[in-house]
This record gives sequence, structure tokens and C-alpha cells, in this order.
Amino acid sequence: MEKTKTKKTNKKDEGEKKEKTNPFIKGARITEKSAIYAEKGIYTFNVSSSSTKNEIKKAIKAMYNVTPTYVSITKIADKKVVRRGVISTKRGGKKAVVHLKKGDKITFA
Repeated sequence: MEKTKTKKTNKKDEGEKKEKTNPFIKGARITEKSAIYAEKGIYTFNVSSSSTKNEIKKAIKAMYNVTPTYVSITKIADKKVVRRGVISTKRGGKKAVVHLKKGDKITFA
């Protein structure tokens, strides 16, 4: 009788690809304006409120393998919202606008 080897399957082998994550970048900020700028190599991301320009630059380089040339950060203010007569606040945050080196592109799934 011949012995056949069975291959143990790992989760990595099953085709489940994990996206790289970073504690500073929450995700892409997808709006009409950001879609227009993305064609020019300028991308917008929601970032943590404690992150700095240098940390964001390193995170983008690690996650997407592209070279950012310039990063600008804008704080987003809290907004008061009325829902069913109850006044509450919508949390603000921070957004980063990342300019990439000419020829580099980021594709979002």
C-alpha cells in the first residue's frame, strides 16, 4: 500500500489575504472631491487624532508601497446633531491629504 502525503492547510494558503493595517490610518476618506484628486495622485485618509505627519508618511509607505512627497493634516470639528429631539454630538477627528510621487498610485478594493 502506498502512503499518500496530505498537505496541511493553513489559513494563509486558503487565499485569505489580510490587508496591512496601521494604528494611525483608520481608512480612506471617499468623497467626490477625493475621487477627483485621486486621479492626480492626491489621496485623503481618516487618521487618528494623535498621529503626526511623519508617522502618517511612514504608515502610507509601509501599507501601500508608495512614496509620499507631501502630507497635510486637517482637524475636523465636532458637530451638534438633533436626532428625534435629542441633541448629541458627532465626533470630529483628523484627515490627512497625501501627495504621492509622480507615477505612484493606490488602488482601493
